[in-house]
Amino acid sequence: MTVHLEVADGVGTLRLDRPPMNALDIEVQDRLRAFAEEITTREDIRAVVVRGSEKVFAAGADIKEMREMDHRAMVNRSRGLQDAFTAVARIPKPVIAAVTGYALGGGCELALCADLRIAADNAKLGQPEILLGLIPGAGGTQRLPRLVGPSRAKDLILTGRMVDAEEALRIGLVDRVVPAAEVMSEAGALARKLADGPAIALRAAKEAIDAGLEADIDSGLALERAWFSALFATEDREIGMRSFVEEGPGKARFTR
Repeated sequence: MTVHLEVADGVGTLRLDRPPMNALDIEVQDRLRAFAEEITTREDIRAVVVRGSEKVFAAGADIKEMREMDHRAMVNRSRGLQDAFTAVARIPKPVIAAVTGYALGGGCELALCADLRIAADNAKLGQPEILLGLIPGAGGTQRLPRLVGPSRAKDLILTGRMVDAEEALRIGLVDRVVPAAEVMSEAGALARKLADGPAIALRAAKEAIDAGLEADIDSGLALERAWFSALFATEDREIGMRSFVEEGPGKARFTR
């Protein structure tokens, strides 16, 4: 199999396994979508880590496969390509990308679908599609500017250049940089911490932020207000407030 789902301690690890470079061919895309849909419905998965191998996250699309596709074939496939990545982006649980080695083209676009990105200090990220006479097709032209701003996104997309981990951190493309040997443990520790949090509130926060970015401020505030009020009906809200009053902040043990 080219993609694996492993579950332990409330964390689902979605691992790319297509050596040597984890090229994202149609099979990988379809499996990513299927697993994302499965994760969405599984109550035993409360947080997610998306990872590649120790040496490469994903070096992009399968160029040999794409080269055989004509205009008609890509028109028919492009929606499936985007839908696979969107399924990952819409997992209603915290998603962390553990970025090792190269995350280029579709690999970078997959990392963009996560809520947080932890990168190895030797990571290289970029959208080099322009060098093939193309543009990003799995969400890069939309998710990258929303994350780093339109000017920085244009710099990366129009030049096709790669950025190292330090620059990626500086422009907001990744959230943390750690030694390469620590990426998986760091991502796993953060995922376990989030998995122990209030599941409904985490889902609400993610939806309010993501949907709010696509709406005007008044619509975003209305969504926030609706979720904020709704959370007062949850057991986790009662647990959190009772723990704060009785034990102090940060000591609540939420239901799983």
